[in-house]
Amino acid sequence: MSRWPDTRILDLFHIDIPIIQAPMAGATTPEMVIAVSEAGGLGSLPSAQYNAEQLGAALDMIRAATKKPINVNFFAHTMPEDDPARQMAWQARLAPYYVEAGLDPVAPVPAGGRAPFDTSFCEIVEAYRPEVVSFHFGMPDEKLVQRVQATEAKIISSATTVAEARWLVERGVHAVIAMGFEAGGHRGNFLTQDMATQVGTMALVPQIVDAVAVPVIAAGGIADARGIAAAFALGASATQLGTSYLFTPEAKIPLVHRAALEHAGDDNTALTNVFTGRPARGVMNRVMRELGPLSDLVPAFPTAGGALAPLRAKAEAAGSGDFTNLWSGQAAKLAQSLPSAELTALLGKDAIALMERLARS
Repeated sequence: MSRWPDTRILDLFHIDIPIIQAPMAGATTPEMVIAVSEAGGLGSLPSAQYNAEQLGAALDMIRAATKKPINVNFFAHTMPEDDPARQMAWQARLAPYYVEAGLDPVAPVPAGGRAPFDTSFCEIVEAYRPEVVSFHFGMPDEKLVQRVQATEAKIISSATTVAEARWLVERGVHAVIAMGFEAGGHRGNFLTQDMATQVGTMALVPQIVDAVAVPVIAAGGIADARGIAAAFALGASATQLGTSYLFTPEAKIPLVHRAALEHAGDDNTALTNVFTGRPARGVMNRVMRELGPLSDLVPAFPTAGGALAPLRAKAEAAGSGDFTNLWSGQAAKLAQSLPSAELTALLGKDAIALMERLARS
């Protein structure tokens, strides 16, 4: 019999430890996914860092190394219409930084941006049949969701408000990720763009638990056993951790990002849209302080990042994180530097021990 007080997520995903490694585009590697799933948690692969062919190759690697359940994550945003005037205004605002760095301010901006879930990604899901499929920024087109459902994958998505949680449940998710304001990386909001009214994990989780019948996964500001135990006390059936896994050797992040995480505190992260066009939490740096953190000039997600790419590359080569998205949650100081498998197992063990100790007291 499981020692966890709520086994709904364990039973739903067929995992042993109710810890989900957050899918962090640009940082998560197949090795991290393998390690977490093999340890008994749920490893999550972010599709946003791949095209469909690359995603298939990554899944080939994962499936060759583990038969344990995995989660494949997709963005569900709508691509914006071209807005040349906004792009030109953004480039003009960045021009002084280009000149300072010895770069051509009128050089063509590199193309890029994260692709949303579409037919090509859906075909990958149908071919590889991951046990869990998660979405960020809402849900994709209903017909695509129906195709995912036909694979028998369990579907989850992030909510930053009770209204978003209810919206997701109405569209058939098996569980809701309650993403508190403290979480690092991109906010999962999709019904509201108002960052001033976003809710913290401690207040959000129990309200979503009370509002929906499906299991709730707590995310945001959780980095140790105390946070996991607190999430269960609030009614969560599992937790999702991201920043903690950025400290693992399996994480693929620039040295400047690692350095920023090592010095991160409770008060030096902020929500910013200057890197991608959508609010995301990261360690404060020069470009966030001078252009934001939130700016009305930034082009729509995901088109803003191209103009920053040359500045980021030049700065990182010089050992500076001035133009790098240093994603981090507010609890980075609580994270431990351990391999992903060891971290997953230790967090689960310590959380159970803490909850049992509290139950006896």
